Amino acid sequence: MFKHLLAFFVFALQALLAVGYTNPVKEPNGSDPFMVYDKGYYYLTTTTWTNIQITRATTIAGLKTATPKVIWTDSTASRCCNVWAPEIHWQSNENAWFIYYTAGTSDTLDNQRLHALRGSSSDIWGSSWSFAGRIVIPNRDVWAIDGTILTVNSNKYLVYSSWDGSNQCLWISQMTSATTVGNTVKISTPTYSWEKIGANVNEGPAALQHNGRTWIVFSGSSCTGTGYVLGRLELASGADPLNASSWTKYGSPIFTSANGWPGHNGFFSSPSGNSLIVFHANHNTPGACDGSRYTMVQPVNWNSDGTPNLGSPLPLSQNIAEPV
Repeated sequence: MFKHLLAFFVFALQALLAVGYTNPVKEPNGSDPFMVYDKGYYYLTTTTWTNIQITRATTIAGLKTATPKVIWTDSTASRCCNVWAPEIHWQSNENAWFIYYTAGTSDTLDNQRLHALRGSSSDIWGSSWSFAGRIVIPNRDVWAIDGTILTVNSNKYLVYSSWDGSNQCLWISQMTSATTVGNTVKISTPTYSWEKIGANVNEGPAALQHNGRTWIVFSGSSCTGTGYVLGRLELASGADPLNASSWTKYGSPIFTSANGWPGHNGFFSSPSGNSLIVFHANHNTPGACDGSRYTMVQPVNWNSDGTPNLGSPLPLSQNIAEPV
């Protein structure tokens, strides 16, 4: 009897993996996606402009039909509107989940700042969420978007995008708590031609770590043009993340496509620890920065030298096995 049950479960698992899923995972409003796997569920959040929503499912395919849950709206004038790029991160020192996001005022995009919500429990779905504070950069309290969290040697860092003159650059600050940071340091300025199509842009940073190495993968060029691609920085082994010289930018993009204009990525792990990338793309040519963008998910591969191989965006018709 046991052998029959085991054979059934193996067959069921193989059938599930064979069916898999196809992209897009979310459309419309699949912009700026972020995913995390926790306690048997995949959680997806994206830019919906007016609020923060979370979708969950036990499979990636299930995210396509699951009903999103609105977990936050805000009428406070300084952060009511233009809600962008939410990310869900566990802060072990606080023993709580936090959502980091960008928001500003209704009348302009010039007042965008970084904010945080705190969950009431270790259950993402079951938590109630409260405003935890605006993240104020002590030495540079200006326009800031796309905050993400990097952990190096148990220290946490906030990495984000902010203008410096005509360049939208990447910056880093060490976190002193889940909602406070130290002074900031610029670690990347658009210098290569592929970072300067339409506008000089580095944005949407995401941390990727593998076998002791650390990268920041980011979006280069304007999302409105035909040049939106992903580039990467690598942190030198054992180096201080707050030292700009510790980071080396690769001269070529790591992820590009003749169509779809992939950008604003994130990385998450499957139940067994395999890496996947979540990113947005769109059908428009040239690209757009609006809710027409859709969410895509696919595996991360690794080159023999230990560097990530993202390949290129897979066709929307391609069946992708559910991660294990």
